[in-house]
Amino acid sequence: MALALPALLIGVGASLLLLGVSTVAEALQKAVWDRLPHALGIGGEPAWWTFLILTLAGAAVGLTVAKVPGRAGHDPATEGLVAPPIPARVVPSLLLATVLTLAGGVSLGPENPITAVNVALAFALGTRFLPAAPGEAWVGIAAAGTIGALFGTPVAAALILSETAMGGPGTPLWDRLFAPLIAAGAGALTTVALAAPTLSVDVPGYRGFELVDLVSGSVIALVACTLGLLLVYAFPHVHSVFHRLPGPVVGLAAGGAVLGVLGAVGGRITLFKGLDEMKTLTGHASSHSAGGLLLIIVVKLAAILVAASCGFRGGRIFPAVFTGLAIGLLANRLVDAVPVSLAIGSGVLGLLVALTRQGWLSLFMAVAVVTDIKLLPLLCVVTLPAWLLATGRPEMLIKEG
Repeated sequence: MALALPALLIGVGASLLLLGVSTVAEALQKAVWDRLPHALGIGGEPAWWTFLILTLAGAAVGLTVAKVPGRAGHDPATEGLVAPPIPARVVPSLLLATVLTLAGGVSLGPENPITAVNVALAFALGTRFLPAAPGEAWVGIAAAGTIGALFGTPVAAALILSETAMGGPGTPLWDRLFAPLIAAGAGALTTVALAAPTLSVDVPGYRGFELVDLVSGSVIALVACTLGLLLVYAFPHVHSVFHRLPGPVVGLAAGGAVLGVLGAVGGRITLFKGLDEMKTLTGHASSHSAGGLLLIIVVKLAAILVAASCGFRGGRIFPAVFTGLAIGLLANRLVDAVPVSLAIGSGVLGLLVALTRQGWLSLFMAVAVVTDIKLLPLLCVVTLPAWLLATGRPEMLIKEG
């Protein structure tokens, strides 16, 4: 009862902060990528403009990390979605770096930095005004409120937090999740009421189970998981290369330049966090050849790897979902007998298992993207071979020290 009202307020606040940052980033994105080229008389989408903007975005984030008080928090390569609280004084610089990352076209989403900001604020306020509550309670409540706001449902928060160690070992799971679920529900309702977000794409519904679907879904998930593991194994080496450069300004500008080259090769569809782009890709899938889809997949995977390695502030979930969707579309193009909803769900599932190592999150996102509950039992089984491939492998994290 003591945590119920604070949890409600934290959930609403988490959503409002997410929507505020997203609104500012989208306004800046439109100004830089649409209005400014038009004002300068630049027609089309020239490759040099993509390269220039991403390089400048890298330099701007690098200056934020190097010069702004708080230094935009810890190296994002060292932390997962829910991390220990950062000092509240770091929040302004982290928000600035996040806005610049999102607006600059970098292949990262807002989930990690927004969660870190909400956890920092909730922890600072909660431990001051309600010190009797354990500090970990504020972390769980703020993380749940942010996850609910991000995905528009408290179910995602409950699934993700069920995989973390919260509360005493003898406390029932529902009791441990009670306050976080209030925050997640409040965050989700606020986001839905103000922005009506949707993760789903418009694809034909699943025709119904056939035995061959177990094979095709498992193969697609395993291929996606294998591609994700290639990123995982390359991650420490690419991270080391960028962090050998002299300072964050040079490192992030170099990362932005590489992303600019990738964006010029893959086109605008391979830029940004991927939430809007996956709807565009699905709606125009017929206009892309198998080779074109393969190019998008390769470019986006490389962009995720570079963006996560060089220090841009952002999360990998949304761009990974876009890439998993592209893998599914390619599988359906190569073997059109595979239902497109199954192919997309399996692609998203396999890639997220490799990159996040969170089974519930991967399963939830796979179903949420295709919005067909008939696929849930099948995807539960398809998860198993991908999980067996990924489990015991290194995670996409850099261990400090």
